[in-house]
Amino acid sequence: MKILIIGGVAAGTKCAARLKRLDRDAEVTLITKESGISYATCALPYYVGGLIDDGAELAANTPEKFEALTGVRVMPGVEAEAVNPHVKTVSAKDHSNDAMYELPYDKLVIATGTSPVFPKSIDRRLGGVFKLTRPDDAVAMRKYAEEKGVKTAVVVGGGHVGLEIADSLKARGINVYVVERAKSILGASFDFEMSDYIVRHLEKQGIHVMTSTAVDEIVGADEVRAVNTSNGYISCSLVVVAAGTRPNTDFLDGSGIELDNGRIVVDKDMSTSVEDIYAAGDCVVIRNRVSGKRVLSNQASMAALEARVLAGVLAGRSASFGGTLGTGIIKLEGLNCARTGLTETEAKACGYDVVTTLAIADDKPSYYPGASFYATKLIAESSSGRLLGAQTLGSGSADKMIDIAATAISCGATIYDFEDMDLAYAPPFATAVHPFVQSALLLINKMKGDMVSMTPAEYMQGNAEGFRIIDTSNVPSIPGATHVDFTRINGEIDGISRDEKLLLVCNRGRRAYLTQNRMRHFGYTNTVVLEGSTIFNVVKPTAVKCSLTDADIARVKALGFLRDKNTPDCFNCRVITRNGKITADESIAIAEASKRFGSGEVAMTTRQTVEIQGIPYSKIDGLIEFLAMAGLETGGTGSKVRPIVACKGTTCQYGLIDAYSVSEEIHERFYKGYREVKLPHKFKIAVGGCPNNCVKPNLNDLGVVGQKSPSVNSDKCRGCKVCSVERSCPMKAVSVSDGKAVINDEICNNCGRCVTKCPFGAFDGFISGYKIYIGGRWGKKVAHGVPLRKLFTDREEVMQTIEKAILFFREQGITGERFADTIDRVGFDNAEKMLDSGAIDACIIAVPHYDHPKYAVACMEKGIHVMVEKPAGVYTKQVRWMNEEAKKHNVVFGMMFNQRTNCIYRKMRDL
Repeated sequence: MKILIIGGVAAGTKCAARLKRLDRDAEVTLITKESGISYATCALPYYVGGLIDDGAELAANTPEKFEALTGVRVMPGVEAEAVNPHVKTVSAKDHSNDAMYELPYDKLVIATGTSPVFPKSIDRRLGGVFKLTRPDDAVAMRKYAEEKGVKTAVVVGGGHVGLEIADSLKARGINVYVVERAKSILGASFDFEMSDYIVRHLEKQGIHVMTSTAVDEIVGADEVRAVNTSNGYISCSLVVVAAGTRPNTDFLDGSGIELDNGRIVVDKDMSTSVEDIYAAGDCVVIRNRVSGKRVLSNQASMAALEARVLAGVLAGRSASFGGTLGTGIIKLEGLNCARTGLTETEAKACGYDVVTTLAIADDKPSYYPGASFYATKLIAESSSGRLLGAQTLGSGSADKMIDIAATAISCGATIYDFEDMDLAYAPPFATAVHPFVQSALLLINKMKGDMVSMTPAEYMQGNAEGFRIIDTSNVPSIPGATHVDFTRINGEIDGISRDEKLLLVCNRGRRAYLTQNRMRHFGYTNTVVLEGSTIFNVVKPTAVKCSLTDADIARVKALGFLRDKNTPDCFNCRVITRNGKITADESIAIAEASKRFGSGEVAMTTRQTVEIQGIPYSKIDGLIEFLAMAGLETGGTGSKVRPIVACKGTTCQYGLIDAYSVSEEIHERFYKGYREVKLPHKFKIAVGGCPNNCVKPNLNDLGVVGQKSPSVNSDKCRGCKVCSVERSCPMKAVSVSDGKAVINDEICNNCGRCVTKCPFGAFDGFISGYKIYIGGRWGKKVAHGVPLRKLFTDREEVMQTIEKAILFFREQGITGERFADTIDRVGFDNAEKMLDSGAIDACIIAVPHYDHPKYAVACMEKGIHVMVEKPAGVYTKQVRWMNEEAKKHNVVFGMMFNQRTNCIYRKMRDL
């Protein structure tokens, strides 16, 4: 018997290999228009992301190897052009030599798969535009990203492939936008509230998702430069098209084979409407196991199962394919997303009376390392309890949860079958009551009326309108909500009437259910539990009867949101711009954020941050997440290192240092790196490129100023009657004395404008460096910073001195005191000596003790700088003694007024 198979990859090769195992006498020929026969399509995104390093591993088989292993005749590079059922031949073309064949068959298998759909607005010929269907695509994409240094990419399509490649590109450090025409991503696989959670997760990971957005145009001459969408312009240098597929079945025109939107219709034995012709894989339409309706399946797993059944049929065995549940899973950074069966939308469309629940369950006991949670949605038939579908999101083994559901659906199980189901338990793997069983029990409670709840989908639709939100968490966690501790409910609750509509919310769901149980006992008739809790839902204060408290205002102030006193609930948001410089993409993001979340107005602050105006309290969290997608953050308040400001530096004609680069390093090391370091007061830093002081470095707690310190080569000086350097010096620090030019160091500000001004080269010599000012302040009480005497020539030494100054302020300052006041109190000379000594970390703080002067002096003898707290028991005589000892050993001695712990004193005594 001659079996001809058109197509390789998953279905074609699987069918051919198994058929030869079942019937060694079968004459099996496989043709494919590709040069290869089988490759790991599902692995392509992971190669692009670098998880798979060797591109050769993407090829599962070569034609030669497959022939040797199976005995199947393989004809690569041969494309089917027509099927002729009346004579049982296939017309095919050999692309290697343009030869035409008429290939006979007794049985024909079509496994031609699909090809990606390219929107008309996308020119696939442009450099930087890719699809992802074959190993060559993945290799070319990865090479392009590396060689071109791609910074931003746009993925067109929010399906499984689109999200996998987006996640992989993000893993390469590329800024990624996902553009999806539909209103949700993964729309055919997950219900809207589930896909909405996935979007929020992706945005937190830095992947921008734009739904309900069409691609209007790809901008670029030879290479991609941007994508113009219906929702804005995205600058990028790489575009990946993953906007769906179409079946490769054009060659079947006139064959008489029944098609459904281009896909081949098959029966349970994988036969088509034409005798002796079969089909399998992505090019066919199959039946859904639950609904019986025709559905598409683009899963390699389904293709392999279909091919196995088909091979059995061709070998004369009794075999049939039961259909698909659409079981699938996708791995994203920090979140695995799995589904099976019908979605709620599909089940309702099929006429089922549906009941659902969304449960948050621990994936392992909370005490076990790495424990997290699953968010599982179950869909069941309300009358029978029959399980129809399931969707699970979580960082753990979501496949385990969904495989249980798929098995149950295939066996026709009801939700009640899980009440006593014996599933594996040990702390490394699951909780004692398995998380899937917990989800089922929650649905059973709902179906029996033991729990009255609202699903996340219902909450998103506005069903909580008119409800008062009750925060049932262990500690208050929902700003603006009324907090209730269920363990203290013993009757009517003050301030909450028994007939009031109450939405009970906690951080997991269990406490809300327990609260409802107790409140119902005491006569509260309108309580509803919000399924999915705050882990899954975005609980907004606008949905509750509440007003902003001082705690609410203080919370968001710490995040960089300052209340607009002209409004009841609006805030102005400080967006950190590092040093006043932002990219075009960041500027677009800020403008978009202002339109989405604020008044549409943006203001500049004197500290070179951007302020988005008029954000309602309820939109603050959404704004923070949106800005994070563009790599932006809010903040800049509190008693800590504040955002750094800088002048233009070497982009200015007078700039002596790269102020932007220096300020960015300070920003990373001290604004971001020291963000958890609490100081006595705010600590502002400015960087000036030259002594022009455009950003007033000397009016900041610490200022860094670029310097160019000139030197005079007397041998080259001619003592000119009219000295060109003297005339050009803006500070009048140069004069000619005794026939030679000299510099007055007391006047010279090291601006460097005199350098190279002498025609004889007397002023060509100089030292480049940095001057550091400490103790400046602007505001109600102005203080001019004083420069440290040293000219710093090493940038790292500048960073170390800044760090010493911050730590010095932390240890020496009194709460509420600015750095200028601390220096005045300690003394500039002492402060400079400590910053110059490099021994900040060696400072010892002694707590009050009758004999602590003795131990302080013992430390001084070891060359250790000493700080002691000023206690009532330290007398003037002892202070004088310690001062004298400090001078003798050339160390710094200071007094502190902060309370410290005895352990620090014990450390000092040990020394």
